[in-house]
Order: sequence, then structure tokens, then C-alpha cells
Amino acid sequence: MEKQPRNKYTEEFKKRTVKYILEQSKTMPEIAGELDISAGLLHNWKQKYRSEIQAEIQTEVQASPDKIRQLEQQLRDMEAAKQKQDLENADLREELEILKKALHIFGKERN
Repeated sequence: MEKQPRNKYTEEFKKRTVKYILEQSKTMPEIAGELDISAGLLHNWKQKYRSEIQAEIQTEVQASPDKIRQLEQQLRDMEAAKQKQDLENADLREELEILKKALHIFGKERN
């Protein structure tokens, strides 16, 4: 029987996988099947990187109020820009209607 070559996984891949494991409600065997990686290997990665990943997740959670404020400001800015565009569009529609009426009036044949 030939041995299959061992897969080499990057440190980044392992950390992302552990983060995925921690965020899921799935069992380790389910995730192992999904990723086609042995559950034992996933357990090893989880043991090795768990505390580091949990600290990163905690940092993300702590930073989220600032991120929320930033996103809210972006949303307000976008809404203001949209409102300005809507007003400009309404003005243009009104001008178009006036031009159509003028064209109709001046385009009539004189008897």
C-alpha cells in the first residue's frame, strides 16, 4: 500500500480553520468531513491556536463599537448623498417636462 503524501497547511490556514471551528456549532467530526481533514489534526490545531484566536476574536468584539460608529457615519453620508441626488433628479424631471411642453407649444403648425 502506498502512503499518500502529507498535506502541508500554512499557519494562516490553521488559524483561520480554528477560528471557523470556534465560530461554528457543528461537531468536530462534521467540520473534519466538511474540510476533508482528520478530526485529530483539527483537535491539535485547536489546542495550539485556541487562546490566540480567542484573543483575536475578543479584540474584534471590543473594536466593534468603533466600527459600528464608523459604519453608521458612512451610512448617514450615503443617505445624504442619495437625498441630494434625488432632489437633483426631481429638478431634472421637472425641467424635462417644461421642455416637452415648450416643444409641443412651439412645434405646432401655425394656421
